[in-house]
Amino acid sequence: MGKVKIKKSDIWIDMTPMSDVMVLLLTFFMMTSTFVTPEPVQVNTPQSQSKVKVPDVDVLNILVNPEGKVFMSMDKVPDLEQTVKTILENNGMPALSPAQLKKFKDDPMFGVGLKELHGYLDLPQSQMVKVLQTKGIPTDSIAGGMSEFQQWVKVAKRSAKEPDPSLGNNLESHELKICIKADAKTSYKTVKKLMSELQDMEENRYQLITSYKVQETKEVK
Repeated sequence: MGKVKIKKSDIWIDMTPMSDVMVLLLTFFMMTSTFVTPEPVQVNTPQSQSKVKVPDVDVLNILVNPEGKVFMSMDKVPDLEQTVKTILENNGMPALSPAQLKKFKDDPMFGVGLKELHGYLDLPQSQMVKVLQTKGIPTDSIAGGMSEFQQWVKVAKRSAKEPDPSLGNNLESHELKICIKADAKTSYKTVKKLMSELQDMEENRYQLITSYKVQETKEVK
């Protein structure tokens, strides 16, 4: 008896629905993801059992490294541009050149004394990161009774409340929130000094950023 040959038929699977789903998922993750800007100065925050969401918009971040050096960052570039413009004017210092201003806005954080700012921004980009780690915003009081740290905070808060139309940012006024991120090895004395300087300015509302510590549960036998 001869073998019966079974006719083979091609199986066709429509992949269109799967492609649509993949595109939707990709779009979802792109729209909801937050890109974190790398910080030139690394800080390991202390742990706590308090779990509170940290604001991610309209924020003035104050970072303190283990040596007690202070750095800052702002999430909105127009606020940052207006802040540096105003603080230089208030101290009778020349404005930043277009090239210096671009570097200042592109920097993830700022943290040098006002007298050193122009020279710092004239450095090559590769050297700026190394130099920044050795500097820090001065917290000692100067003429007028305010430290440079207090001036930055005051001007930054005002820049957020009163956007400058001349900069063409067309921003509405908003309240700038203060967040302090100190290293676990930063001395309490340093953090207390920052808090005292904020209190002297009647800035009593701010957040201390910590890492969430998960409580360990022991199995009971």
